[in-house]
Amino acid sequence: MEPVKRVAGRMAPLDLADVDTDQIIPKQFLKRIERTGYGPFLFYDWRARGDFVLDRPEYAGAPVLVAGANFGCGSSREHAPWALRDFGFRAIIAPSFADIFRANCYKTGLLAVTLPDSQVRHLIDLVSEDPTAEVIVDLEARQVRGDGFSYRFEIDAFARECLLGGLDEIALVERHHKDIAAYEKRRAEWLPAVK
Repeated sequence: MEPVKRVAGRMAPLDLADVDTDQIIPKQFLKRIERTGYGPFLFYDWRARGDFVLDRPEYAGAPVLVAGANFGCGSSREHAPWALRDFGFRAIIAPSFADIFRANCYKTGLLAVTLPDSQVRHLIDLVSEDPTAEVIVDLEARQVRGDGFSYRFEIDAFARECLLGGLDEIALVERHHKDIAAYEKRRAEWLPAVK
């Protein structure tokens, strides 16, 4: 996983609350086990209706998604953050997230930032009026900054450490490879061995 220190660029507004993972990535696209290739299917049903906000050229390539409350509710599929990341998003800002969705975001290097409703509303209104508006989502400083504003956010300390260091669960274990090797040398011979 790549380290996440800051995400800078344009925003895309998704002014909807209770966006569930079934809408983020519909069930028919969950047959694969790879973590990539899901971007084209992001919000598939909504995009099929036409004139979906994320298909508008002014929001193409925006690395920051600004959404309504309870983003990522529904089933716990990891494919939802995979699809968002594969589409090009590196940070999502919302008033609240489903807990499992937020955890899955952090595990895949997608920064989920919670801000108060009024601050999220400001960002949605800002980008709706000016699609070229940019923000910096600074994980090191725990701030979302733009022209004339700076909003502080909180994040779980462990999740922050993992994102800043680019550490997924495997990398966390690998940091202890010397201790693991030392244990393997002294463990009882009758215990099963990993080869």
